[in-house]
Amino acid sequence: MDLDLNDQQRMLRDATRQFAEQRLLPQAKAAEEAGAMAPELRRELAAMGYCGIGTPERYGGSGLDAVSYALMVSELSYGDASVGVTVSVTNSLVQDPILMFGTEEQKRRYIPPLARGDVWGGFALTEPAAGTDAGGTRTTAVADGDHYVVNGAKSFVTNGGFADTFVVFVRGDREVKHGGISAFIVERDTPGFAIGKHEDKLGIRASSTTELVFEDCRLPRANLLGEWGQGFKVAMKTLDSGRIGIAAQAHGIAQRALDLAVKYAKERQQFERPLSTFQHIQFRLADMATDVEATRLLLLQAAFAKDVVTRNPGARYSQAAAMAKLFASEAAHRVVHQALQIHGGYGYIKEFEIERLYRDQRITEIYEGTSEAMRMVIAASLLK
Repeated sequence: MDLDLNDQQRMLRDATRQFAEQRLLPQAKAAEEAGAMAPELRRELAAMGYCGIGTPERYGGSGLDAVSYALMVSELSYGDASVGVTVSVTNSLVQDPILMFGTEEQKRRYIPPLARGDVWGGFALTEPAAGTDAGGTRTTAVADGDHYVVNGAKSFVTNGGFADTFVVFVRGDREVKHGGISAFIVERDTPGFAIGKHEDKLGIRASSTTELVFEDCRLPRANLLGEWGQGFKVAMKTLDSGRIGIAAQAHGIAQRALDLAVKYAKERQQFERPLSTFQHIQFRLADMATDVEATRLLLLQAAFAKDVVTRNPGARYSQAAAMAKLFASEAAHRVVHQALQIHGGYGYIKEFEIERLYRDQRITEIYEGTSEAMRMVIAASLLK
């Protein structure tokens, strides 16, 4: 693995950091207070090619590698973690499973508008009674001629408030746990399908999170993604990719928190001297910087592993993705905690950005696999 970025990757990273600093940081506080991302910002993200960064060119994307994708999500999250996850989901959790498991007709119908950002995507696996235990899915699909009739509800769907294309997981056979799950592509205007409650969250408040409700929703057989009964496989392979996105989000948050802490430590005076001159502050900053750098390396390793798998479809990168997601999310927790501590009482005030970062970080240890689930994945790889 070459740790040096190539020219294209560096250009993307630098351009996205500039966009994050000039466009995302100034709007982040207002977007959080409004509880929504401005539609014009989504159009800007689409115009810059962020919605199809790794999508093959033949389907309207940029065709870049997973390392480029990770760099993009990290830099977007540096400016606003809500933007980072919004873009991550429409790329990794929606387009990736269609590209991996979809028919050619499905790819040509759904991928180009997603890659262009004409429409956005949402991923619906979690339910009120099925979180980490995806095999506990209760939303049902019953065959009826050329359709399946779906009933049930999904929870915590990122982008649910504005997405037009969803990858949804349902149960066809109640007697078979993981083997009874199937995946479907669902369009927003399908009769019997509705957007439910909009969640009021602790952090990433500008990111849309909703319920999805299915009441005798008729889905054409042509919308089945992959083979019937193979939905658990679709979900797990998709989450491998998605976890790289969340690791990148955590890295972006941590890097921003470190930068803010360094700046504040240099400027803040206590006992007639800058905080940065106190050894215990220096030691905290050193530990934070080490966590951020270790996160970057694990993130790049996982993205590189995904690129290797893309060239060798029989390989897997589950362990690398789980390690990156686990370490990145928990390291971000440590870094943001220390950054707020360095800010002292001011860090607890909403006027200071670190307060938002403190709340935004917390979800990275939960969604797309909790830290406990990541440890299960890693252990399973070690013990097989």
